[in-house]
Amino acid sequence: MTAITLISRLRDCGVFRDFKWPTDLPGFGRYNLLYGWNWSGKTTLSRLFRALETRTAPTNGQVTLSVNGCDVTGNDFAQATISVRVFNRDFMTESVFPVGEGDVPLIFVVGKESVEKQKEVERLKTDLAQAQTEFASARLKKEKANKTLDKFCIDRARVIKDTLRSPGENPYNNYDKSGFRKRTEKMANDEDKKTLSLSEFDRDKLLLQHRATPKSRVPKVTYRLPQLKELVASASELLSTTIFSKAIHSLKDDPELSAWVHKGLGLHQDRNTERCLFCEQTLPKDRLTALENHFSTEYEQFLKRLEAQIGQREAASRAAATLALPNRAELYEDLGKEYEAAETSLRRVLDSTRDLLDALVQALTDKKGRAFEQLSLSVTVPEVDSRAVEGVNEVIRKHNLACDEFEARVGEARERLEADFVAGDLDEFVRLGNAVQKSEASVNEADTQVKRLNREIERLEREIVEHRQPAEELNEDLRKYLGHDELRLDIKNTGYTIMRNGVPAQALSEGETTAIALLYFLKSLQDRRFDLTNGVVVLDDPVSSLDANALYLAFGFIRERTQDAAQLFILTHNFTFFRQVRNWFHHLKGQKKKDISQRPARFYMLDCTCEENHRCSKLKALDPLLEQYNSEYHYLFARIYREAKLSTQGGLEEGYVLPNMARRLLEAFLAFRHPQMAGDLSRALQAVQFDEPKKARILRFVHTHSHSGAIGEPEHDLSLLSESGAVVNDLLDLIRSQDPAHFSAMEQLVVAPTDETGDE
Repeated sequence: MTAITLISRLRDCGVFRDFKWPTDLPGFGRYNLLYGWNWSGKTTLSRLFRALETRTAPTNGQVTLSVNGCDVTGNDFAQATISVRVFNRDFMTESVFPVGEGDVPLIFVVGKESVEKQKEVERLKTDLAQAQTEFASARLKKEKANKTLDKFCIDRARVIKDTLRSPGENPYNNYDKSGFRKRTEKMANDEDKKTLSLSEFDRDKLLLQHRATPKSRVPKVTYRLPQLKELVASASELLSTTIFSKAIHSLKDDPELSAWVHKGLGLHQDRNTERCLFCEQTLPKDRLTALENHFSTEYEQFLKRLEAQIGQREAASRAAATLALPNRAELYEDLGKEYEAAETSLRRVLDSTRDLLDALVQALTDKKGRAFEQLSLSVTVPEVDSRAVEGVNEVIRKHNLACDEFEARVGEARERLEADFVAGDLDEFVRLGNAVQKSEASVNEADTQVKRLNREIERLEREIVEHRQPAEELNEDLRKYLGHDELRLDIKNTGYTIMRNGVPAQALSEGETTAIALLYFLKSLQDRRFDLTNGVVVLDDPVSSLDANALYLAFGFIRERTQDAAQLFILTHNFTFFRQVRNWFHHLKGQKKKDISQRPARFYMLDCTCEENHRCSKLKALDPLLEQYNSEYHYLFARIYREAKLSTQGGLEEGYVLPNMARRLLEAFLAFRHPQMAGDLSRALQAVQFDEPKKARILRFVHTHSHSGAIGEPEHDLSLLSESGAVVNDLLDLIRSQDPAHFSAMEQLVVAPTDETGDE
């Protein structure tokens, strides 16, 4: 038999902060009764069971149930094989009275004439199970393919982000898988991978642009290369020119002496002396005239021409030697290699130019001492790049343009680098994308097959379902329950419509709603999709808001329809209903056995206390007082008496539940003493002759810390709970003063020893 053996762990599930099944608490039996006041955790437990029924993980907290001795966590509910049916508020709103829908779902039973169709349904269900398995397998493959593609996109996006990120605003600082995927899909559609792939050189250059910081503009080089061929031609012309005069052969043949004498002649002419400035002897007659004839006016003019050309060539040589070029560090790094090449070319041109100019200067200088000779020029005009200066300036222009358009240039570099990364990953992305598409096709194909089989099964089931049988039985149940046949369930398409006196029912009362939902649930236990003898049935407060007569009727239906369940859970806060179920369970066969583990029924209660200003609930064995007494009044009196007389004063946790109990005990006692004031606690208490300050304290205590029979959050001053011991003693004194005999009889019941075995 499949059964829920115990609740191993509940953590952060509603009021169950951290519940572990106590080692001394017997596990669940076949029949289980759980008693707890409102807000003590019953709804939380029923919703956990309903999550198990619907194969969905609980929405909050950590849950572990023990099913046949094996732990099943909330995350494993989807794979659980246990069959569960739960009646609670969620069942009513989701299955019986769904919002926006008026029809109640059908209950399926097999008609006598549908055996062959039923066999076909069973065969189709076998095919459906296989198709569902294939669908699940295809979906797993699809999920795996999607995860693989997703991880690939995440990893590649991270590489691009890490490479292209930078301080400040930069769209690549937040680059993620969606950006990568969008760019990759665009490249695949545009088919421009080849045009966007970069060479290693271009990639390195763009990386430098991406990493660059703003620089200043650099001035252009304004140097102009001299016309070397023209300079050589003019020099050759001077060297080949000779001076014809009355030459002195000794000077003509000795250039150094000629130069020395020429200088001395100038000194003598300037000082107008006939004495030799060197030896201070009188110069021979006509010596100065002879020297002046040797160094004629033509000679002087020729020397000036030589000096002029020598000066021009020396200046050109200095200009080439001292030309200032930009430092490579002044330019953007990605232009470094291009600038080095242009600068080297220009330096080579300048060196060749200087060498030629220096050779011309030397030749012209030699000509000064050999003006009377015809000399030849033995130099070769070098082949120089006339665009060398322009080459340097071209790099400078690129640099300056980059300065003016820095942000756009960096942005373009990053976009081109992103495209290059994407181009490198495109083939793998396409391969993984094709795998995803292939898996999606498999899923769609399997899903189509599942849907087709489901439609065929539904068609056959619609044909074999005998709507009338469950509808008539439900209507008979409603007539017995309500005592009239105004409300009926009529067949409508694939569901039941609730009718009142032949028209769709409107504004159902809470009692009518509960009755229909409960009877429908109990009838659904006969649904052929649920095997009652191997299933678990859970009912959470099934008699909520019912009057006494309806409560007993509901109990009768519940007992009749659930007694064959493999396992039954009933949760309630209604003591009258609790007592009915308790008595039923007490008279089950084998319930008198001393070994609790051999008894078919188990009894539990939900105990809610306050811990760290929060409600905290736990499941424990039913208080013996609840099993011993036949009214809630006995239990409440015993609890109050025990807290007041037998227990030591505890902390706030011990006093947390007392106000609610005190209120219910006081209301029950005063309702008996003053029936004409039942329901008006303040007025009834005012009619009692008792110490006025104590009455005020009692009233303040129960009003402040209780609410309509339900345990609420400690919204008020928790320090007031420290008065619990004194107030409950005042309450007992009030009961004693009003009815001493009653109090004495109740006191004797409380202090009498109880049967701890639970046997009656």
